[in-house]
Amino acid sequence: MLLLVPLAAGLLLSGGGAPFFQEVDDRWAAWVVGSPHGAAADFATVLDRLGGPLGTVLPLVLIGCLCVYGRWRSGLFVFTAAILANMLVVLPLKQLVDRPRPPHPWVLVNGGSFPSGQVFSAVTLVIAAAVVLFPPRARRWWWIPGGAYVLAMMWSRTWLHAQWLSDTFVGALAGAGTWLLLWRLFARLLDTEAERAATNSLWL
Repeated sequence: MLLLVPLAAGLLLSGGGAPFFQEVDDRWAAWVVGSPHGAAADFATVLDRLGGPLGTVLPLVLIGCLCVYGRWRSGLFVFTAAILANMLVVLPLKQLVDRPRPPHPWVLVNGGSFPSGQVFSAVTLVIAAAVVLFPPRARRWWWIPGGAYVLAMMWSRTWLHAQWLSDTFVGALAGAGTWLLLWRLFARLLDTEAERAATNSLWL
């Protein structure tokens, strides 16, 4: 269901004409009018860098640490969810819909505003980290900073006029839906890893 919303919204946008949610996007874009200079813009720019190519460093570091401790199954899961999924889900949607970005973005952007690849990556990284780093009871404490990071990324994309508000929401939904599918696909591997960790035989 989480993936059906991005697909439906993409079909509306690719059909030509303004979608029914364009008015909400326009109102939000008018409301977040600010200055390209100052603390807010600097913070948004830092998030833009974290969500761009530099952002691949975080999941790669996490993958490396997992593999060092013999948790290559979790590393493969994080790589698929946080890096590979972006290329297999977001890029085809961008090419299919080819939605124009808001006018006059404050940062360098490529073509295609829909969906937000940076928000997609933020969601998949936050949830994947929750699964591989925290036991179930401790994950509730991770959702607070993790959710704050995702919301901040959504805000930064609109503050910098890089994407429409709906692009960020769809990116978050697509990220969550993709991650749930991948978690189900990797469930057996992750269970096997947990069993081997309990017997101190991760390398086998």
